[in-house]
Amino acid sequence: MNRQEHRKSATALEPALQIGKSGIGAVVDELKTQLKNLKLVKVKFLKSAFFEGDKNELAEKLANMTGSELIEVRGNTAVFRRKG
Repeated sequence: MNRQEHRKSATALEPALQIGKSGIGAVVDELKTQLKNLKLVKVKFLKSAFFEGDKNELAEKLANMTGSELIEVRGNTAVFRRKG
């Protein structure tokens, strides 16, 4: 499956995680667990999470911390795919 097909299948997903004032460090382990069970995981960034940076920076940082691939950032949501 290529990136375009992943984007298409991600539109039907509901956000599995929300990131707020606790920051991305609080959800790293949970996202890793979600990615083990699911191929794609959608994460919603609440406005209170933006003290660490903008949504694109946060999404890239979260992808690096979890060893996943960032598929897209749209609005305040990001879609991650497990590698491999």
